[in-house]
Amino acid sequence: MTTELSQQQREELLQVLKNRFEKNMNRHEGLEWANIQEKLEANPEKLWPLYEMERTEGEPDVVGYDEKTDEYIFYDCSKESPKGRRSVCYDREALEARKKHKPENSAIDMAADMGIEMLSEEQYRKLQTLGNFDLKTSSWVQTPANIRGLGGALFCDRRYDTVFVYHNGADSYYAARGFRGSLKV
Repeated sequence: MTTELSQQQREELLQVLKNRFEKNMNRHEGLEWANIQEKLEANPEKLWPLYEMERTEGEPDVVGYDEKTDEYIFYDCSKESPKGRRSVCYDREALEARKKHKPENSAIDMAADMGIEMLSEEQYRKLQTLGNFDLKTSSWVQTPANIRGLGGALFCDRRYDTVFVYHNGADSYYAARGFRGSLKV
């Protein structure tokens, strides 16, 4: 699998990211696109994960800046769980445990293949302070080892103007459940 973008793909991606950044200034007050683009151009290996986030309809956008590590933080900011990442169970172990009707992939494997991290519950809650997300869908989130060890996995959504955290068997999958990711650049 190639992980390098053509010059045209890079330019198109940067333009999409810039337009989204400028359209949603409430997500990243005090940050300037020129600094982010400079950082992206200095770290071209980070463009592939962003491209994959965009390709799977995650609509990545900057949601913060980590002063300690000098990194910009991107999250999937699509209104609903990214369409290109739905109908997946939680992880490889859950996928292999299914006897019938296996999904094509798992959230953890897809995130790793894309070069991103699946959002934690804390990150998911931060995202929800920036807008109303997953009003009709839900998103798997990183699950603590003790819960996963018992066969469960966590997912979140927003209903009734409230963020809910739920549980399901890790091997479950639904057409309306995907996952959201993050990337530091």
